[in-house]
Amino acid sequence: MQRAPGARKVERIEAYFGGHGYDMHRHDTYAIGRTLAGVQSFHYRSGMAHSLPGGTIVLHPDEPHDGQAGTEEGFRYRMAYIEPALIQEVLGGRPLPFIAGGLSSDPRLYAASDALLRSLDCPDPLEEDDAIYELASALDAAAGARRGRRAVDYRAAELARTYLLDRLAHPVTLDELEQASGRDRWSLSRDFRALYGTSPYRYLTMRRLELARRLAAAGQPLAQAAVWAGFTDQSHMTRHFRQAYGMAPGRWLRGLRGRRPA
Repeated sequence: MQRAPGARKVERIEAYFGGHGYDMHRHDTYAIGRTLAGVQSFHYRSGMAHSLPGGTIVLHPDEPHDGQAGTEEGFRYRMAYIEPALIQEVLGGRPLPFIAGGLSSDPRLYAASDALLRSLDCPDPLEEDDAIYELASALDAAAGARRGRRAVDYRAAELARTYLLDRLAHPVTLDELEQASGRDRWSLSRDFRALYGTSPYRYLTMRRLELARRLAAAGQPLAQAAVWAGFTDQSHMTRHFRQAYGMAPGRWLRGLRGRRPA
């Protein structure tokens, strides 16, 4: 497994799996990718998808999925993980685009994702911002017209999101989010899901996991990384890690250090 060096806003990886890749899991980002070689198979929304080179994988935030090779030859793929908050900077409060089936043959999406997926070389900041804009626009276009939904309060949801980011190491209650955003808790929870693809609690948990991964990748012991990231202990972090990434932290670290996952 390889990660893009010096990643700025968008995390990108490239990996090879010769059989089982990862268990059912879900993360709160878009996972936009392409299969580079082989057949990449995964369960998604009560179906089975098979990705081949030439198409685009588009997994919606918080949708459970797994991953395994569709043939004995295994598969190689590249993936970019994009926070819905970055998409919202372009969409400005519209509901997140949804691509049915997890796969798209839309040439607009393939072209728009190219700057992020053609290699692991980190684009310069302006190129990355342009790529995020193009991708958000292509996602919105490829998703097509969506039936009208109840209006959402983008400003209140963004205030709540900022508050969560400032409180990673501390417990947070809906009462606090209500006060920080000026929006009643249930409307806020509904708007947050529509705009960012997940609940406030899960958003906070995923940001804590990201911090724990950064600390562990920098050499901190997993137990220490877990506590510094706001988890009660390593086992608490490990449980959420498996749910989010489909593998244990130790396996992820081994893959990160250049040893191919089993």
